[in-house]
This record gives sequence, structure tokens and C-alpha cells, in this order.
Amino acid sequence: MAFNLERPLETLSDDGLNKRAVDVWESESLGGITEDNNRVPQPIVALLILTILTAFAITFPLWGQRPNAAIYAGYVKSMNDPRIQAIKDDDAAMAEIVKMNKGAEGGKYDALLERHPLSMNDLRIVAPQIEALQAKGADLAEYNVVGDRVQMANFEGNQISDGHGGMRAERKQPWWDKGYTIDIFFILFFFTGVTIVIKRLPPSTWQPVHDKDHAGHEGSV
Repeated sequence: MAFNLERPLETLSDDGLNKRAVDVWESESLGGITEDNNRVPQPIVALLILTILTAFAITFPLWGQRPNAAIYAGYVKSMNDPRIQAIKDDDAAMAEIVKMNKGAEGGKYDALLERHPLSMNDLRIVAPQIEALQAKGADLAEYNVVGDRVQMANFEGNQISDGHGGMRAERKQPWWDKGYTIDIFFILFFFTGVTIVIKRLPPSTWQPVHDKDHAGHEGSV
């Protein structure tokens, strides 16, 4: 049962274990079901890798995403514009606010605002809360808009100064979450385990002759 690391890309088993595996493979009928000793098809491996990469690529920008108060600061400021106040229809006023803020600050919030639109009534509810935070000098990016409330985000990002000689966790979405580290660990664990199981079989260059009688077959590996 010893591991043989002399030919790891071919087999991880010693000659004795490979011989026992060959005997069992060729002797057991398995109810008429036979299985050849083929390599894992490369398209299957490629599809598995593509699935993992796609999952990470989709998750990275969306992980824990909620609209933060900073993206609506421009909307709140625009509410006091005479042009907006002169519009009596809420839908028309909101459409004009969206138009006025399109491309603001280099367009860095355009995609987020498109994914998290507000009605005029929504804006009226969160605007006083955002203005109160601005009056305190708070970093709006550390506050999420959750329903009708603007509250501190629950992210635990990088350590930054708390302004009083200490350190605190930044309440912004970090580019790398500890969950990704855990994911990578289990992915590596899976691939390593599957590789060891496959490489403990006889080399793929050998193909079984099914229902072959092996004298002295021990019955199991």
C-alpha cells in the first residue's frame, strides 16, 4: 500500500499494489459492467476549471454588495437645485436628477446607480440621514442604504486609523475576502485528493482485459 513517488505523473502506487489492482480489475465482472482505464477527459477538466474561474469572476464584484450612501450624495445635493424643485412631477424630477448626475466624478458611480435606482420618495427618506452623516464628516462609503435606513456597513476591511491614536476596521468592501481564501483551500484540497485517488490506479497506458482469470486473486485491494 506504499506510495511510490518515483513516477508521480504516471502512478503513485508501487508495483505490488498495481499488480493487485490489475488482478481485481480484470477478474471482477461487476455484474457485466466493465470500465476501462482511461484518463479523465480533458474537456471535463477544462469545464471544471472554467466553472471555478467563472464563479470567482462573478462573485468578486458582487460579493456582499449593497448600495452605499456615497453613491447617492450627488442625488441629495441635486434635490436642492432650483430646476429640480420647480418640477412638480416626482417621476420627472427623479429622471432629471439621474440625468444631472450621469457621469459625475468620472462616472465611477454610474453602474452602481443603475443597479440600485431610487424613487423620489426613497430619496426623500434617505436624504436627511445622508445629510446628517455629511454634517458629522463621516465617510459615506462606510454606510449602506438598507431599505429606508442608512446604517454602518458590516464589512470588516483593512485596518485604518480611528483618529484617536488607535486602529479600526475599515467598513468598506475589501478587494479580497477571507471567504476566498477558504474557497481556494477547499478547491486545492479537492483537486489534490482527486489526483491522488486517480494516480493510485495503474498507469493509464495499461488497459484491462475483462473477465480474465487470475490465479491466486486476493479478492480486494
